[in-house]
Amino acid sequence: MKRRDFIQKTAVAGAAAFVLPRFSIGQPGPSANSKMNIAMIGVGGIAGMAFDGCQDENIVALCDIDTRKQPNRKKYPQISQDVPYFQDFRVMLDQMGKEIDGVVINTPDHTHFVATLAAMERGLHVCTQKPLTHNIWEARTLQRAKDKYKVVTNMANQGHTYDGIRQMREMYEADLFGQINEVHMAYDGPQWGSYFGNPQSMPLEAEPIPEKVDWDLWIGPAKETVYNRMLHPVKWRSFWDYGTGMLGDWFCHIGDGPVWILDLYAPTVVECVEREPSLDGVIPGHSIVRFDFPARGNKAPCSMYWNDGLRNGGQPMKRPDDWGWGNTPKHGSLWFGDKANAYLDERSNNPRFAVKDQMREYKQSGGVAQKYERVQGGPFREWIRAVKGEGPEPGSNFDYAAPLSEICLLGALAQRVGGRIEWDAKNMRVTNRPELNAFIREPVRSGWEMGADLWS
Repeated sequence: MKRRDFIQKTAVAGAAAFVLPRFSIGQPGPSANSKMNIAMIGVGGIAGMAFDGCQDENIVALCDIDTRKQPNRKKYPQISQDVPYFQDFRVMLDQMGKEIDGVVINTPDHTHFVATLAAMERGLHVCTQKPLTHNIWEARTLQRAKDKYKVVTNMANQGHTYDGIRQMREMYEADLFGQINEVHMAYDGPQWGSYFGNPQSMPLEAEPIPEKVDWDLWIGPAKETVYNRMLHPVKWRSFWDYGTGMLGDWFCHIGDGPVWILDLYAPTVVECVEREPSLDGVIPGHSIVRFDFPARGNKAPCSMYWNDGLRNGGQPMKRPDDWGWGNTPKHGSLWFGDKANAYLDERSNNPRFAVKDQMREYKQSGGVAQKYERVQGGPFREWIRAVKGEGPEPGSNFDYAAPLSEICLLGALAQRVGGRIEWDAKNMRVTNRPELNAFIREPVRSGWEMGADLWS
């Protein structure tokens, strides 16, 4: 059976699945008709999670601007030494697009958009690491691309596939918490010296570019800069031109539960109410950001707070007076309701009431009825099943991932510039400080322009 015919038949058989786009012909080989042919853009670091999630499929192409980065072939012996390896994802997609079914994007934040859209334009399914993009215009453009190209999309925020976020939604919809008027979120980083770097001065000093690194490709569409080891391979998250700081690293996990369950999609105000001073272009060591959301249907207005940097002298998040689980959590979200208070951990999992006895009684009672289907195997397996027609559309598809990432990016912008941002979500613009709209759609380097046609 030809690969295309197989996928079409499988899609018809999957009664719960949504309508699928075409599936590529695929490379011949063992079980070619039942396995996806997947290309990886970005091979080091977070890509390990992607290799784990895709290990039962065919990895047919690798791409990284740093050819020193290689998959762990002892752990993944199915990835042979002769799998084609590229530095430029555009060359890979041009040369191998007809042999690829799906692409996983594991690059720094500032190149998520161009790599993801380039794959979608070629009719390839995509799974992109979080946050979805580096700016809000890019996020909304990928949502438009999903509608145009009809490919299966997902953002790899693991917690959205966990049972806990569904349990919390079931508890909320059973009215166990009442109206939620405040949510307080926290992560205690950045931890300087690991994923994050705190330079002594800016701009960074030029260092020799390693022989196997294509620095121009690493920069991609973003602002040109010299090579410095603080930017590559890991600590780019600390620099606003390329990363999105602690919010980019953790909001799509911690904020996933509040945003999804409480419909917190369009804040009217985002304000950085506290911020440690930092060098120009560098994230702060600690901050507090508040998001104000109006009423949404029968849901009361809600303020959501983000605290980071406890380890660097920042403030702990506010906890309810009836908290009975020891110290204030360093990570996760605390929910303040007019009937009960609650908590989700740093991946929007393991829900609990603030009162221990209340949680014990809830478990003894059997809890509330299961309403939302559970997901097995994490975001990559969820994505693969959807592509094959063996499961529904992923929960963090771009119709959800783009708005979730938008909230994250608004918070990062408030951290970056300080002060109050009044946001017109419908028209995608800052109304009180129009100069900030330059960050909503950032300029790109010549030759990297993409996506404008999706707005015409």
